[in-house]
Amino acid sequence: MPRSPLLESVRNAAAVRRYSPRTADVYTRWIGRYVRFHGLRHPRLLDARDIKRFLSHLAIDRHVSVNTQNQALAALLFLYRDVLSIPIEAPRDLAPAKRPHRIPTVLSVADVGRVLAELEGVQGLMASLLYGSGLRVTECCTLRVKDVDLTRQELTVRAGKGARDRRTMLPAALVPALQRQILRVRALHRRDLARGGGSVALPDSFAQKSPAAATQLSWQWLFPAGREYVERHTGALRRHHIDPSVLQRAVSRAATEAGLAQRVTCHTFRHSFATHLLEAGYDIRTVQELLGHRDVSTTMIYTHVLNKGGLGVRSPLDRAGIILQARSRKPEVSTNPDSA
Repeated sequence: MPRSPLLESVRNAAAVRRYSPRTADVYTRWIGRYVRFHGLRHPRLLDARDIKRFLSHLAIDRHVSVNTQNQALAALLFLYRDVLSIPIEAPRDLAPAKRPHRIPTVLSVADVGRVLAELEGVQGLMASLLYGSGLRVTECCTLRVKDVDLTRQELTVRAGKGARDRRTMLPAALVPALQRQILRVRALHRRDLARGGGSVALPDSFAQKSPAAATQLSWQWLFPAGREYVERHTGALRRHHIDPSVLQRAVSRAATEAGLAQRVTCHTFRHSFATHLLEAGYDIRTVQELLGHRDVSTTMIYTHVLNKGGLGVRSPLDRAGIILQARSRKPEVSTNPDSA
């Protein structure tokens, strides 16, 4: 299936519409699962009823979430409307998928420090950026040299979730480490150029406007991969950014070595970043802007995991404890007559 003409057409259609490579990969995986579910029949031989069967199967048999079901539906509608040019409507009365409501895992400041202490080198620097700047793991991996402003202590996130750019803080404590990382990238880039490489992928529109930028230092990945690859369309020798799975595995191992009982992922650092800023008294609108949330209601989830809410609500047990302590300080009346 990965080399089928159908999936190649899907990838090409996604590239023409300037979808991100990640979106193209997700769509091709869902379409491949859809074709396999229907016994490798071509989608032209299927219709909306078959789409409904597949989506209901995901909800009933695979127990997927509503967001996953919607993602699969978006991939199939893209296949029919944009690849096969078959007008089709989204099926109705689907089997309802689960709509999870989860509270994010948030570490204390001390536990964050324990996890970061178990990480070294580039992985330690990247994890520190996740917590210190509130980045998503993909946003961290796709930083370029030009996105780091050491003087203003700012990071520019390009084409984040929802294809939106934003600026966020750059911790002053990480400036020396980032300076050293940029020097390492510069040295690696010079070696790549000497071997006939030194090229990176550019955004589609800019690649057409300024193709020479692919070999400039400012456009190099801040965290490059260890190996180069040959771009299949142009034959250029390129270097990709580090894969998110490398950092994800490192963070998981670090949490285990630190002795934490919670399940810690890269996104846990982002949750902790937002919660700790709110605990420090920063305005929720400021936190929303730093996180890049479109709606403040998304940021509001972090108010549910604060130690104290906006009204300073205290637990009834804590109030009862104060009363019990006050009672315990009263002198006890002895019933032994000899004690007088």
